[in-house]
Amino acid sequence: MTARRAAPIVMAAFLIAGCGGSAGDTAGSSTQSGTTAPAAKAEADADDVPDEGDMTAVYEDATTPEAQNGRHLMESAELLENLAASVNDTFNLPGDFQLLGQQCDQPNAFYDPNEQAIVLCYEDADFAEAVFAKNGDPDPVDSALNAEIGSFYHELGHMLIDIYDLPITGREEDVADQLAAFVMLAPDDDGTIDPESVKVVRDFAGEFRAFADEEGEVGEEQFAGGHSLNQTRMYNLLCWAYGADPDANAAIVSDGELPPERAELCEDEYSKMDYGWATLLAPYVK
Repeated sequence: MTARRAAPIVMAAFLIAGCGGSAGDTAGSSTQSGTTAPAAKAEADADDVPDEGDMTAVYEDATTPEAQNGRHLMESAELLENLAASVNDTFNLPGDFQLLGQQCDQPNAFYDPNEQAIVLCYEDADFAEAVFAKNGDPDPVDSALNAEIGSFYHELGHMLIDIYDLPITGREEDVADQLAAFVMLAPDDDGTIDPESVKVVRDFAGEFRAFADEEGEVGEEQFAGGHSLNQTRMYNLLCWAYGADPDANAAIVSDGELPPERAELCEDEYSKMDYGWATLLAPYVK
């Protein structure tokens, strides 16, 4: 998937917010007569949220070979510009934000609330390209950019939780992974999920597989950390991709990427996640 698909994916995600069959079923089963469903209330309040800013893309200097390569990958694909445009087309922002390509001296991505910025480290794209090439990927550049798209939407999850003061239950890192999957697996206008969008999620999961291979044996620090284990994040993403359309994405299970025991739960898991995010974000969408 190229960066140019980022904006259509985001728009599709929120054009269908609260309108899917599974979401409607959930609302119907959990709402008492005479009350207002959360999605309906959020939709009614949408006009009350002002749009007071934009996200802008900035490529900072790169001096090391790894950072220079990562910047080249991002800039050649206009990755930051397209991702920033997708946010501006979709959300009412309470102020101005930056999407920074930055030399960090390690593979990473993060949201900085003090600077009102999401940072995609050049080294992350460089690392992803090297990993996919090492594993025999036929197009490691495209797969690396897909992983960066996933990283961006994960950090966007942190940003939206912060700026909209969204209520969440559970660890924020896991919730941010959910937001990334929610956006990337949004159906097209005909209700189908583009196979390229599924590949983005699978490539994002593949980067976590690579991180797990790199770190080796897991110790107390990883178990006690704020993030789920890399393997857990990988399986979560694969589960949601499968659960979004089990028939179309059956290869995720048949190829051995996702255990059948987990796969049995994924359609329901994805449906609940999709409804939850659609409800939470409805008031803030243009």
